[in-house]
Amino acid sequence: MLSTQEAEVQQAVGQQQDVVADAPFSSLSTRMHQMFPALTCAEIGRLRKFGEIGHWKAGELLFETGLTGPGMFVVLEGRVKVYQRDGIGREVLINEHGAGHFLAEVGQLSGRPALVNGMALGSVEALLIPPDRLRALIVAEAELGERIMRALILRRVSLIEKGAGGPILIGNSSDARLVMLQGFLSRNGHPHSVIDERDEDALRLIEQFAAQKEDMPLVICPDGSVLRHPSMPELATCLGLLPDLDDAHVYDVAIVGAGPAGLATAVYAASEGLSVIVLDSRAPGGQAGASSRIENYLGFPTGISGQALAGRAFVQAQKFGAHVAIPVNVKALHCAERPHRLELKCGGHITARAIVIASGAVYRRPALEGLDRFEGRGVYYWASPVEAKLCKRQEVVLVGGGNSAGQAIVYLATHAAKVHVLIRRSGFEATMSRYLIDRIRSLPNVFVHPNSEIGRLDADESGLSSVALKKPLPDGTDHFDTRHLFLFTGADPNTDWLRTCGVELDEKGFVLTGTSADGASACDLATTVEGVYAIGDARAGSTKRVAAAVGEGAAVVAQIHQLLAVSAGEAVPLSA
Repeated sequence: MLSTQEAEVQQAVGQQQDVVADAPFSSLSTRMHQMFPALTCAEIGRLRKFGEIGHWKAGELLFETGLTGPGMFVVLEGRVKVYQRDGIGREVLINEHGAGHFLAEVGQLSGRPALVNGMALGSVEALLIPPDRLRALIVAEAELGERIMRALILRRVSLIEKGAGGPILIGNSSDARLVMLQGFLSRNGHPHSVIDERDEDALRLIEQFAAQKEDMPLVICPDGSVLRHPSMPELATCLGLLPDLDDAHVYDVAIVGAGPAGLATAVYAASEGLSVIVLDSRAPGGQAGASSRIENYLGFPTGISGQALAGRAFVQAQKFGAHVAIPVNVKALHCAERPHRLELKCGGHITARAIVIASGAVYRRPALEGLDRFEGRGVYYWASPVEAKLCKRQEVVLVGGGNSAGQAIVYLATHAAKVHVLIRRSGFEATMSRYLIDRIRSLPNVFVHPNSEIGRLDADESGLSSVALKKPLPDGTDHFDTRHLFLFTGADPNTDWLRTCGVELDEKGFVLTGTSADGASACDLATTVEGVYAIGDARAGSTKRVAAAVGEGAAVVAQIHQLLAVSAGEAVPLSA
């Protein structure tokens, strides 16, 4: 029988979840005028210098799902039907556009494959603006460029909501591999849809492709090709997310890590005319990208999710022409060569005059026996909508007392029946921002258990089944029956790939900056190897805050300019 407190908790959570469930997914329906604005004749006239006029006959495709998008089309005469065609041949009408409308979404800033089809309905005359000219247009035509950019972003959001133009994932919702692929696509802002393997349509497709248990999850790409239990790089390749990497090309700046620090560097460097490439193994945003809501970042009084902030920065970097390669793992940095060379795990390499280490940190894994067996099958290191959906109306356990943990607690409380929080300290005061502490205390379904630690993880045939404590709580509780454990137990610097280089690290593995190899004073963000810089969470002594990381990303560009000027034999002001 439920206690009075538990009954009140369940009632409050139920009401809260009903509000969430009944709320519209977004406000896009009220922003159609921004998503599909009509251009005036004068505005079209301003765009003509950026493109070339082409003609298409009835039934011809201007762009096709899965093929490299040629850029943005401005319809001058005729009408174009835009529709979704998925990998199993299903078609859904998205919209029809006539004269004065433009056809593109944010992927066309970098020439990514088209997510939908565009077919001429009768004779069509249109102005085609290729990706490089589209970026130039957005920068040169500030007011008009802002309207176009807003429309491109909103269209991508709409496609994500509809799952249009993306792959179809088939599998079991509790399968760690499916969760991994969903998380990858979600954090990279790529449309996709998921069909449970027990669904009638899924069973038909599984039979059609003769898929076995070891083949799951299946991924049907927009071009109809089928991937069997693919890795993230295999999925990215199928979707055309990876740019062609030219081993012979020398970039001005290569940035390892697409967190706030790395993306800030990309935006400032690319906007100042430097050739830039950003490499990341998973998704834009780093650890900050997994934050459900950041409420103390300057300029966002109502807060912003880490993924939304990272997504904006990612688009901004592309707007200025930065190349972004995700997911790409860096194997080693070879410092003895000039320019420096980054060796990639996929076999290629990137060469650049300046290297920026923005690889951040990796989630710390507690010393629990068999932990790796549960990762993705009940144990998670972030709380995104993918994980939140899995634990809806269930009890969860969360370990951690920092800001990342606090943000996850607040977010999970809107989905889970109860959130049990385990912290080794007596309270949050020394490790968490006050606004998060106050928010957590106001949540009726969050139960904080101080001075507590996990002792053991138990399992059944479905995965995690119970979390046992090292010692009982004051009320005698010695375990929690749960299938969902969230770990926010800190992070370690992601710098193992620097071991082959002379970059000096401290005893914990963080990169030392500000002193050259001979002990002389150097630029604040310079490492002990000339031309190699470190910013963000990977740097020793850095402030572990998003705003600080962004500031370092901006500051390092000035230091890179000094390096490049000296290399080119240009005079550098003494005050620089």
